[in-house]
Amino acid sequence: MPETSQFRSTTRHMLRESKEYASQTLMGGLSGFESPIGLDRRDRLHALKTGDIGFVHSWDINTSVDGPGTRMTVFMSGCPLRCQYCQNPDTWKMRDGKPVYLEAMIKKIDRYADLFKATGGGITFSGGESMMQPAFVSRVFHAAKQMGVHTCLDTSGFLNTNYTDEMLDDIDLCLLAVKSGDEETYHKVTGGVLQPTIDFGQRLARAGKKIWVRFVLVPGLTSSEENVENVARICESFGDAVEHIDVLPFHQLGRPKWHELRIDYPLENQKGPNEAMRKRVADQFKAHGFVVY
Repeated sequence: MPETSQFRSTTRHMLRESKEYASQTLMGGLSGFESPIGLDRRDRLHALKTGDIGFVHSWDINTSVDGPGTRMTVFMSGCPLRCQYCQNPDTWKMRDGKPVYLEAMIKKIDRYADLFKATGGGITFSGGESMMQPAFVSRVFHAAKQMGVHTCLDTSGFLNTNYTDEMLDDIDLCLLAVKSGDEETYHKVTGGVLQPTIDFGQRLARAGKKIWVRFVLVPGLTSSEENVENVARICESFGDAVEHIDVLPFHQLGRPKWHELRIDYPLENQKGPNEAMRKRVADQFKAHGFVVY
């Protein structure tokens, strides 16, 4: 930790012999990260505000859909939305995550920096909603950029105002979830409002950032032709920033987590889209000139 950060502690910060520390640094969701064990609540809140710590659910090294190349995807804890099709309801509450030192996160990126550069990869912050912890995420991104590592923010954009224009400077790519094209459907899907997503996408575009739009296709919920057309028009407002649109077919892989957490799952019997629906939606976006995956 930086020498200027002084925390009170009921126990030593790095209690290396403790079982809790061992469980965090062996083969687990937070393998290799040092966590500020023993900080009291006030100190944790202060460290969260400054970005000295972040609350992390898990992380992974992958070559999937979280951005180009081999990536370190970090799933942050905490989310203000309650999407009906959420795959990770276990990330909704920030308190359920583990606090991780900023320094530990930066060291982890540095460890993989050569791999990221060789594959055109980098670090992606996902969630939950990573924009709930803007100080931590933006400080990590700034450090990554100083290493020459590509940065990617996976977000709904709902917390648009949490990010300053200066914070946007260190984002190379945004995976922006446009969950609906109209306010009524957006509220039904997420419990939130749509406009902040539009505003954030337009801010990214003005800042010269690249956007991969993500749209989850749920039959009977987000699938209407009118809703898809509205999503396309929103994406048009981002101009040339949009490199492509990912049409993500709804699936039930997240259902076991809802059951495990004993949360009523609103899409319990929902089916995924058939091939004809997927083609129709893709064709709608393509008619607006977008590359669709």
